[in-house]
Amino acid sequence: MKQYVTYSRVSTKEQGRSGLGLEAQERDIELFLENYSEEPWEVIGHFTDVQSGGDDSRPELDAALEMARQTGAELLVAKLDRLSRRVSYVATLMEDPRLKLRVAQMPYADKFQLHIYAALAEQERDFISRRTKEALRAAKARGVKLGGLRDRTMKRNQALIAKADREAEKILKVIKPLRDAGETLSAVATTLEEMGVKTSRGGRWTAKQVSRILSRRNTHIR
Repeated sequence: MKQYVTYSRVSTKEQGRSGLGLEAQERDIELFLENYSEEPWEVIGHFTDVQSGGDDSRPELDAALEMARQTGAELLVAKLDRLSRRVSYVATLMEDPRLKLRVAQMPYADKFQLHIYAALAEQERDFISRRTKEALRAAKARGVKLGGLRDRTMKRNQALIAKADREAEKILKVIKPLRDAGETLSAVATTLEEMGVKTSRGGRWTAKQVSRILSRRNTHIR
């Protein structure tokens, strides 16, 4: 059976951006598994960091890498920059003979192609950063007040995270006893469906979504 360890990363400021939120990453991973993966497949672990891509201390990524190396499972991420925004770090992972890496949005890309993409993406981010700084400098010179919109966005994102945590806490009261009893992620998802419990977006439960609820509460998946 094909095995995967999935990893997602988001920073607080990225929660509100289209294509970078946790739900968007989970969606892309599920699309890959359902349409591009060898069958049968199994997700043996899911890890999530809420930290900047430039932060060297990412304990969940370290745990995901260790599990992938120990089990031979592929590390699956939605986008390459979820691992890191630095091409040097991505290159180190590419050179690791014990690590198999797959990117959901580029399902057929090999390590060489991913390395090239990482280098080009780093150049693009550097250019965008310089352009943004110039635009802010020009706006400030015209007397435009900066920062208000960012503060409102931060508060909204924090409220969304708190709401998701509350929903996860309720569902966990059903999920955890089933897992403690030895039920698989797929079996738990089936039970939730039979009970008429809906996901936060009103959709159907999958093993992946059950895994995500467990990971939100820092529960290790076995």
